[in-house]
Amino acid sequence: MGAQIISVVNQKGGTGKTTTTMNLGSALAKLGKKILLIDLDPQANLTYSLGLADTKRNISDVITGKKSLGSSLMQVEKVDVLPGSSQMSDIEVALVQYKKREFYLKDMLKEAKKKYDYIFIDSPPSLSLLTVNSLTAATGVIIPMQLEVLTIQGLNQILASIENVRSTLNKELKIKGIVLTMYDKRRKLTGELLGLLSENISDHIYKTAIRLNVKIAEAPSFGQSVIYYDPISHGANDYMALAKEFLIQQKKQELN
Repeated sequence: MGAQIISVVNQKGGTGKTTTTMNLGSALAKLGKKILLIDLDPQANLTYSLGLADTKRNISDVITGKKSLGSSLMQVEKVDVLPGSSQMSDIEVALVQYKKREFYLKDMLKEAKKKYDYIFIDSPPSLSLLTVNSLTAATGVIIPMQLEVLTIQGLNQILASIENVRSTLNKELKIKGIVLTMYDKRRKLTGELLGLLSENISDHIYKTAIRLNVKIAEAPSFGQSVIYYDPISHGANDYMALAKEFLIQQKKQELN
């Protein structure tokens, strides 16, 4: 069967997309799972956050055929990483001319699927051709989001985009769930928006919310996930709890 491929998406920036990709991946690796993280975003924030900004290995060389996927991987915190590249913006433009342009990433990951339990793709914060590639390659989607009015307004757009890919390109695609990030239960607005979200969204909302925590924000400056930067912080505890909830969810889905 091979790895589950999880696309981490949100068309709005600053929602914790890269942070969730990095920390959930690191937490699952700590729980004994074989993890590959792919930085598909031309901003390469995941690559920077894991201290790999200076590496000459990157995804653009793999996509252009200059290097193999295996030779381009780096290992950090027991996680394999395919670093990103700012050149991906230019490559995206070039991909438009290909007949099977939406399936480029899926084809690239065929062999890698055999080696891992989970592959997480940090997608660009836009519905670009790269994001469509991510969704076409994926078996599941995780949507990190803050409980802010504008973020919730944009959620319907994300869900519509996912449904469009599911109906036209990838019938296997399922929404794994919504992860609430930068969560602050002390704010009155948080409770109101959570109630609104629960009433109007039928998709799964993970019980584990990622609390607002300064250690999560500090960790990338040291090229680490919060799991390793400060293992006893609220941030590390929350992402470890999310990883365990994610695995329980996976087990239930396999039994069904």
